[in-house]
Amino acid sequence: MLRNSKKINIIVVLALLCSCALVPGGCAKREVKNLDSKGMNIVCFGDSITFGYGVMQGEDYPAVLSKMVPMPVINAGMDGDTSVEALRRIESDVLGKDPFLVIIEFAGNDFLEKIPLETTVSNIKQMVKLIQDRGALVAIVDISAGLFLRDYCLAFNKLAKEEGAIFVSSVLSGIITNPSMKSDFIHPNAKGYKIIAQRVHRTIMPCILKKTCTVVLGK
Repeated sequence: MLRNSKKINIIVVLALLCSCALVPGGCAKREVKNLDSKGMNIVCFGDSITFGYGVMQGEDYPAVLSKMVPMPVINAGMDGDTSVEALRRIESDVLGKDPFLVIIEFAGNDFLEKIPLETTVSNIKQMVKLIQDRGALVAIVDISAGLFLRDYCLAFNKLAKEEGAIFVSSVLSGIITNPSMKSDFIHPNAKGYKIIAQRVHRTIMPCILKKTCTVVLGK
């Protein structure tokens, strides 16, 4: 049975091919907070991209990621969620799940609901602080595609740098513009979610292995 949506939001931005990862400039590194996290679970906290809209249960990116990492992965995605709504459930759905690492993925619905960027960034910052105060690692996921959501990419990049969070860049790069990797105009299919899981895994694995973990951020 497909994981159904409360609403289908269609955005066609197929002509914009640049990704946030290609923003020119040098790089800076900053140590990630809470590398000594004692939590037992990875919690994926997000909207329909995390929930796994458009695919069978088990094909969502958290489920695929769970096969790549040596600890349980919890899917705390909520289809249609904004960062405003997410803050209301963070205690029960995230902080109460003994997180080792929380992977935050929001922006799309904030954009569609016309929530100001500054409000979204403030909400994500609150999430980061709440999670870090519980001793867990935090990763912020960038879902920008070309110029679409580019401002969110830059703001989340800056936030990750300031707060000592992991920044997972451009997870939708090459997916949002490729019909063979999507279930509709904006949501990935099983192939697309697998690529997202691989990109997240590549970024977070050094932290899971308790090795020195730094955030590499474009200026």
